[in-house]
Amino acid sequence: MLASLKLPKATLSKEHNEFRLEVRSFLEEEIKKGSFHPSVDSWMGGYSIEFSRKLGEKGWIGMTLPKEYGGQERTSIERYVLIEELLAYGAPVAAHWFADRQTGPLLLKYGTESQKNRFLPKISKGECFFSIGLSEPNAGSDLASLKTRATKVEGGWLLNGSKIWSSGAHLSHYMLTLCRTEEQKENNKHAGLSQLIVDLSAEGVSIRPIKYLSGENHFNEVFFEDAFIPEDHLVGEEGNGWVQSMQELAFERSGPERILSTYPLIEEVYQDLLTNNDFEGMKKLVPIISELISLRQMSLSVAQLLEDGEDVNIAAAIVKDMGTRFEKNVAEEIRLIVNQKPSQFSSNQIARLISESILHSPGFTLRGGTTEILRGIIAKGMNK
Repeated sequence: MLASLKLPKATLSKEHNEFRLEVRSFLEEEIKKGSFHPSVDSWMGGYSIEFSRKLGEKGWIGMTLPKEYGGQERTSIERYVLIEELLAYGAPVAAHWFADRQTGPLLLKYGTESQKNRFLPKISKGECFFSIGLSEPNAGSDLASLKTRATKVEGGWLLNGSKIWSSGAHLSHYMLTLCRTEEQKENNKHAGLSQLIVDLSAEGVSIRPIKYLSGENHFNEVFFEDAFIPEDHLVGEEGNGWVQSMQELAFERSGPERILSTYPLIEEVYQDLLTNNDFEGMKKLVPIISELISLRQMSLSVAQLLEDGEDVNIAAAIVKDMGTRFEKNVAEEIRLIVNQKPSQFSSNQIARLISESILHSPGFTLRGGTTEILRGIIAKGMNK
């Protein structure tokens, strides 16, 4: 019997809209100051320590965390509003992105009191950046077959192995790494996995870039050769890493970044068509905007489920799958609407943004799980 999927209708209050205007005012002012130039995929490639610290000073990083750990105790919906505006303006948020989105909430749930006091206030200030160590070169989409191993020694572990597609590892302070701490069992390959906090500047850790077609460095390979990990860097229970990692991915798959990576291009084209009274072009843009509105409502519904403490695994996988397809189609469809040759070095904003969208699009399906894996999760979940 197929399970039903019910997404709650999320509504934004007057207070939410007032907060949105506050964020917009801040971003408009930062653009006027020249703090940043809007770009596509800014949560992946827009790295600015200074901008992250400005957001930290305003309490806009780790904003759902408890105040005792540097947070603001604001709601998931309020955070959603903030993220929407940051992405819509193409603001450079990549530095703190992963720590804010998933490492902070994970440490809040599973971390020791010492870990919470050490890392969460720094994350909230925009002073401590994390990357995620999940995928491996020879594991493909079968994450549970990973080979990176941590061997127990006096005072901690020695870590050996490698990770791939590690976003921002070359710029982060730490990596939350899933590794095997026990021998794999034939009947349960998910057992014996643990999560360790790895200092990326430590001896035995090396990082090699995987460059985009544009020449930008975002993805990385990370290698561990007898890297010593102190025992107090274990997150949660030893052997519970699989469960923890899957919960962490729920934070990763459902946010507005899954539908707004290419939004700066849509906005720029819309404004251009409006200025030139190009009504035929506007008609062609309508299907893109309509799909975006539908996806946004779905994504907001998942934020509401998170706020209500509900399981979002299936809903998040659906949003990520549909969002990936949408984002990849945006550039191709807009190329048929505007007469601009894509060029990452063009002085024309539309031409530059189309180029960025095309060159970044191969990475859309890699981050947060491939399309095939997501559809497997959906099929299994809906068949329960």
